[in-house]
Formats: sequence, C-alpha cells, structure tokens
Amino acid sequence: MNLTHLQPLGADLLTTLVFLPALGALLLAFLPGSSKVAAKAVALATSVLTFGVSVLLYRGFDPATSLPEAFAIDRPWIPQFGIRYQLGMDGLSLALVLLTTLLTVSVLLVSCGQEIEKLKGYLIAFLLLETGMLGSLVALDALLFYVFWEVMLVPMYFIIGVWGGKRRIYAAMKFFLFTLVGSLLMFVAILYTANVHLHATGIQSFSLADWTRAASAGAWHLPAGTEALLFGAFALAFLVKVPLWPLHTWLPDAHVEAPTGGSIILAGVLLKLGTYGLLRFAYPLFPHAAARYGPLLAVLALIGIVYGAWVAAAQKDMKKLVAYSSVSHLALVVLGIVAGTGAALSGAIFQMIGHGLTTGLLFLLVGVLYARRHTREMADYGGIAARVPVTTTLFVVATLGSIGLPGLNGFIGEFLILGGVFQVSVAWAAIAATGLILGAIYLLTLVQKVFWGPDTVPANRTLTDINGWELAGAFPLVVLIVFLGVFPRPLLTLVDGSVKTLQRVGARVGPNELRPAVRPGLTRLGLHEIETPRAEASR
Repeated sequence: MNLTHLQPLGADLLTTLVFLPALGALLLAFLPGSSKVAAKAVALATSVLTFGVSVLLYRGFDPATSLPEAFAIDRPWIPQFGIRYQLGMDGLSLALVLLTTLLTVSVLLVSCGQEIEKLKGYLIAFLLLETGMLGSLVALDALLFYVFWEVMLVPMYFIIGVWGGKRRIYAAMKFFLFTLVGSLLMFVAILYTANVHLHATGIQSFSLADWTRAASAGAWHLPAGTEALLFGAFALAFLVKVPLWPLHTWLPDAHVEAPTGGSIILAGVLLKLGTYGLLRFAYPLFPHAAARYGPLLAVLALIGIVYGAWVAAAQKDMKKLVAYSSVSHLALVVLGIVAGTGAALSGAIFQMIGHGLTTGLLFLLVGVLYARRHTREMADYGGIAARVPVTTTLFVVATLGSIGLPGLNGFIGEFLILGGVFQVSVAWAAIAATGLILGAIYLLTLVQKVFWGPDTVPANRTLTDINGWELAGAFPLVVLIVFLGVFPRPLLTLVDGSVKTLQRVGARVGPNELRPAVRPGLTRLGLHEIETPRAEASR
C-alpha cells in the first residue's frame, strides 16, 4: 500500500522523525520528581512514536526512488555560507532508519525490566543518541550530516563512561578519540570539497545532491592525487566507525565495557553508519579513487574477515566474542561494497540490516544472562538450557541467523555478497568463505559451552529465565530474523533503487581505470559490471 497522500507531509515527517527523540529527552530532563516508572513511560512512549513515524515513512515510500529525495526538505540554515537544512531519504537510508527506531524501542523495553542507576540520565542519553543517528541517516547537507555525526559521539561516550563496566573510562575515551580523529579528517575534507565545488561551479554549497551532480557531470576536474586524498579522508572516518582492520581496536573494549543497551545500539546501528557513509559519500563523490584503491580495501576487508573470526574463536568472554564477530561480519559488508556488483551491493545492504538484528539480539541475550549472574565468562555457565529454555531458544535463533543458516536472514546477505564477489574474484570469495566457516564454529561452540555443557556450577541452579520486558524487546528481532530469511523481497525491493544508483555511479569511471574483465562479455567499471556492447551503445 503506497500512501501517496503522505508526500506533502514528508518534510514534517522527516523533521518529526529526527527531533522527536530529542523532544522526549527534553521532557525527561524537566520531568518533576524521581519516579522511575514515569521516566520509563516517557522514554518508551517517545521511542514507540518515533518508530511509528518511521513506519509511516516506509508505507508512503515509493520503491522506485533511486535518489535520496523522498520526503525531501530544503531550507536555508546558514545561507551566507551555503549551508542548508536539507533532509531526504532513499531505500538505503530508510532501511537503516527502520532498524534504528526498532532497536531503540528494544533497548528501552529491556531497560524497563532491569535495575539501572541514574535511570533518567540513561534514558536521556539514548534518546539523544537516536536523534544523532536518525539525523545522520537523512541529512543531505554535508555540514548538517557532520553535526549529527558528532552529536552521536557525546551520548555514546556517556553511555559507556557512566553506565559501563570496570574499565569504562578507558573504553569510552578510546572510542571517543578514535572516532573524533576520523571525524576531524572528514570535516577538513568536507570544507575542501565545498571549496572545489565553489571554484568549479561558482556556487557555495554543501549539498550532497549538488556535489553529486557536479561530480557526475565532470565539473570538478580533480587531479588524481587530490581525489585520492579526499576519498581517503572520507573513507578513513567511515572505516574507523565500521571498524575495518586495523582500525578496529576500540571496538572490543567499547563493547565489553558498555551496558547492554549500549552494545545493542553500537553493534546494531553505529557500525552500520560507517558502511552507510561509504555508500552515501565516499563512493559516489570520488568514484575514480574508489576504483583505484578498491583492491587495497578488499585486502583489508579479507584480513578483517579472517582475523575477526580467528580472534573471536579464541575468546572466553561472550561479549568480546560477539564483538570480534562484528569485526568479521562488517568486513564482509565492506568487501561487498568494494566488489560493486548488483548482487554484492544488495547483499551488503541486506547484511547491514541482518547483522543489526542478529548481533543486537545476541548482545541483548548476553546482557540477560549477565544481569542474573554478573559474569560473561563461558566457563561460568554450562548446562543451563533446561533452566532458561526461552533464553536458550532465542539465543539459538540469533546464532543460526548470524552464521547464515538457510531460512534465516544471515543466509540471504552472505549468499548475495559471496555470489557478487565471486563474479569479481574467485580468490576473494574463497577467503571470505573461510571466515564464514570459522564463524559457524565459534558461535556454535559458544552455544554448546554455555547452554549444553556440564552442569557443574551451583550458582546456575537458581538462574531465572528472560522476563517479560526483556522478551518484549527481543521478540520483534526474532520475528524479523525469520521473516527476512523466508521473505527477503520487501527489503531487497526497498533498497533496489539505491543499488541501481550506485551502479550508475560506476559508469563515471574512465577507461584508464578499467579492471580486467571478470568473465567473458563483462567489464568491471568501478562499482559494477555491465555488458560491454550495451555500455558502448549507451555512451
């Protein structure tokens, strides 16, 4: 059902989507008294309303949209510098918006069933974080995007630093500094790109749409070295967020020390903003540099896939194991982006959403166990399946989804990525597949040791199962893990326009940067494969 009557309200809906969580946070800040029930009710109601707005946007979205112009709003913000309040979305950003709003609801539902110190501040931090994430996903002005990008840093820093574990200050500072350094390089690149656009067109603009049109028309005429530096600055900021090996070292510390809700959002959304940035900024604006340095990114991604899997297999802490699995899975997404075929790009986006669901659920369930036993060591558990049957069932579903069992969401994303990568390089696909095999080994080993190992720890005999609030937070994730594994078409249709746009971007790569043909009759052009005769006919 396409609700076309929503289009006139699109700007208002996008603004409401972005700032409704911040409004809820403001209301919480001035909420009189110290009633935890009232604070939870306000935060949960705000997140549910925000999710409702995202669903309205989904129902009114035209899947044929190939540019981030749906529900667009474009108004002057700082006009003397060409900075605008410009929002819009395409299928890629809408898919991540839905994931963000859903996971925020799950986190706040879980928090309602747990005892959390300084609860009001905790809830405010998550609502402000949601505004930062949503703003980053729909901002189409580069400086506005940068503002929201930096806004995300502050609440996540406090979530880790205030409500985290014993080494929370170290982990929070490491997360902050890694991300900040990358962000500052991106800020310099944004200013330089705006200057390039000014000199090329005579128009002062930070609009991503203006930049993309100018780059597509060849108006910029960037020297190869300059384009490489700009691409590198943008890509580095986003690859730190992914994080791609060897920029990953902040992630295990942040995950281990973060509270359960922080780990869910960190793995489920924040990491995806790194790959989103590559697809939205780095590749469309600088396709020649992206094509030239694609093999280097592919090598780093392949190392990340195997390295993350090997290190995860050596972990004894459940949270650290899942954290390193994210390094491996997100490296696979980067490899799909680099491969650039239609299948690989569709699979990369599908895997971004699928990983957010499965890994978010895994962190949620690890948090459920930790809330009861205050330990994440696998050796401290064993034989608890009979005592916590619901938790066990959910954990097994999340695990099987993560390792790519057919019928669950992970299979679709991994199959499409590997199929697309295989068209480009058999060796890349073979190496990536070894990481997936290792993933099955370490995740199934985790399940076996925790839930079906010997029942020798007396403390586990009083273990209680997942409570109603926690189950409410986990249930929609489980449903989507199964639904997208059986019916992937809705998500693939949603992002199809974005994938086609990314493929068209590849046609801008000049003949001097063509790669060797990957199979008879096909030529690799930057981000995609097209039949050579058709390509020549279309020029």
